[in-house]
Amino acid sequence: MAFEVLKSPDQIRESRRKLRRQGLSCATPNWLAFLYQRQFLRGIRIGDDLKSWDVLRTVSFLESHVAKNEPILDIGAYASEMPCILHRLGYSKVAGIDLNPDVLRMPYSKSVNYRVGNFMQTDFLDRFFTAITAISVIEHGFDARALFAELSRLLKSGGYFIASFDYWPQKISTDGIDLFGMSWTIFSRSEVEDFTEVARSYGFRPFASSDFESADRPINCMERDYTFAWMALVRA
Repeated sequence: MAFEVLKSPDQIRESRRKLRRQGLSCATPNWLAFLYQRQFLRGIRIGDDLKSWDVLRTVSFLESHVAKNEPILDIGAYASEMPCILHRLGYSKVAGIDLNPDVLRMPYSKSVNYRVGNFMQTDFLDRFFTAITAISVIEHGFDARALFAELSRLLKSGGYFIASFDYWPQKISTDGIDLFGMSWTIFSRSEVEDFTEVARSYGFRPFASSDFESADRPINCMERDYTFAWMALVRA
């Protein structure tokens, strides 16, 4: 497993600047997002500047490890920047899945294979994907065994699962809080270690070294202060 932790807000800002310099930023501008929110215009707010660090880290990993003609799936794809960025980069076999039926209205829908469905029970072919991405998805309604059972079915041998999620080394309780109609987990270090052991049982192995610590808490949601973590696992 490669495991990294967002250390400071500066990393978020610099990552978004880099995405913009490379012509890859697909996040909806704040002024347009405001018009969508107030229903002055109809559209989907794509991306979130707070996700800049993990989006850039995922894009950089894919560019280094996955060829442009290899199939990639983004789970929790509604409003996700990943399929849009991968399309701009020239990846020709990009798919996305989400429970929200509006995922079919996402940008580049003629080129990206968007589907409505549960990413823990998909109808994609066995061993089809070279990489599967998940940006701030798995902490909602987390079920380690269901998740890794499906990932192990979908990924080719040598394929990658790349994910970001809410994190703090010590446990932060989210009991009784639902987001998007699902339970919410801010993963602690021990919980990450637990679910990576579940991943091992489904054929995933470490990819690189890990860094679990952070001194700063740049993210705030529901009166909880924490950070983001990013990881890459490879399927044996």
